[in-house]
Amino acid sequence: MNAIPPGKESRERPAGFPRRYRLTRTDDFSSVFSFRKAIRSTNFLLHYRPRGGEQTDGVRLGLVVAKRLLRRSVDRNLVKRLVRESFRRRRPELPSCDLIVRLAAKPALPIDKRALAGEIRKLLEKMCILDVRP
Repeated sequence: MNAIPPGKESRERPAGFPRRYRLTRTDDFSSVFSFRKAIRSTNFLLHYRPRGGEQTDGVRLGLVVAKRLLRRSVDRNLVKRLVRESFRRRRPELPSCDLIVRLAAKPALPIDKRALAGEIRKLLEKMCILDVRP
């Protein structure tokens, strides 16, 4: 049985990745890339741009996983899931900015999930420490 009455259920799942936390438009991606600030790790680049003015409603995430680096869609989707999960857990601690996590180097196959998740986690920790202001 459903404990929540019809029409009262939340449209957002607690472990979801709602639209307001995503970069969706090409202009959003372009503005982050043109800001030209990034943190590098072994396999990833974390591009960021502070959000100022009336746009201070939190952090948003965009993902770029090129097909030329990971041919199989299963592997690309795995990387995206790992990034989204790390972002979801760190979101309250992150400064108000737009982030793009880009796969910059081809990871060793088979993909080591723990190593990639740890690398993403360290990138986001660095982002929490950074003093990001518009």
